Amino acid sequence: MTESRPAALLLPVAALVTGMVSLQTGAAFAKSLFPLVGAAGVSALRVGFSALILLAVWRPWRRSLHAGEAGWILLYGAALGLMNLLFYMALRTIPLGPAVAIEFAGPLAVALAASRRPMDFLWIGLAVLGLWLLLPLGSASGGLGALDPVGVAYVLGAALAWALYILFGQRAGRAHGGQAVSLGMATAALVVAPFGLAEAGTGLFAPAVLASGLAVAVASSALPYSLEMFALRRLDRQSFGVLMSLEPAIASFAALIVLGEHLTAVQELAIACIIVASAGITVGSRRRARVGPGTAAP
Repeated sequence: MTESRPAALLLPVAALVTGMVSLQTGAAFAKSLFPLVGAAGVSALRVGFSALILLAVWRPWRRSLHAGEAGWILLYGAALGLMNLLFYMALRTIPLGPAVAIEFAGPLAVALAASRRPMDFLWIGLAVLGLWLLLPLGSASGGLGALDPVGVAYVLGAALAWALYILFGQRAGRAHGGQAVSLGMATAALVVAPFGLAEAGTGLFAPAVLASGLAVAVASSALPYSLEMFALRRLDRQSFGVLMSLEPAIASFAALIVLGEHLTAVQELAIACIIVASAGITVGSRRRARVGPGTAAP
């Protein structure tokens, strides 16, 4: 008997939600490691171990690469490395939930750039309202106006890197998907490693730190990316995008449980505006462009 559509969707939806929970819980745990090796050190551990895992799984050396493909993969990997590094640097001074919400400006900008529907102006307005409530624009009240400007600058840089990561990833994905992701992550590791070594030094190689870094890599990269790939094969782009819009809320919940980070009512409203804007632009988009490899947030 043919499986009904709701039942067929249950497994990929559960996989994607589980991946997002794993990613954001891993990010919250990673932030708790900052006192040991710093934000750059944790970023280097996460990306480095993720690269080793993906290289072992995909063994990209078994396929040859054209020069053009290699160039796009290098750009994709560099954007991926900067995205992770800048995001973790932002987490030093701002809460996880608002950081993820602000970073969503990157993929939102990519989606909105391809949209021409009048309704999209509503989603633009909601996204701008959410960002206005989040950014430190001199507000003396409301809680979110007090976000550290340096931290916000870092996460806006991460948002730009995320947008470039999507654009470069679509090009890099023309090569074999596993090859692009694994080589891209290896490139990201080479980009981030010098910053991690400069901040943490030999402390980066302490056994307990390495074990924690491996746990972060599995929870924040290897597991969510694998679950995401599973879901992408079974969900249409619209459903995938709407579900991904929940990520700022999941990040806020993970930060509350793991780090004890509480949000004000204004913070919750700002994050809700960005979630609705992201879901709205996804539903309203007429384009069915292929989602590039590794679209999960850092």
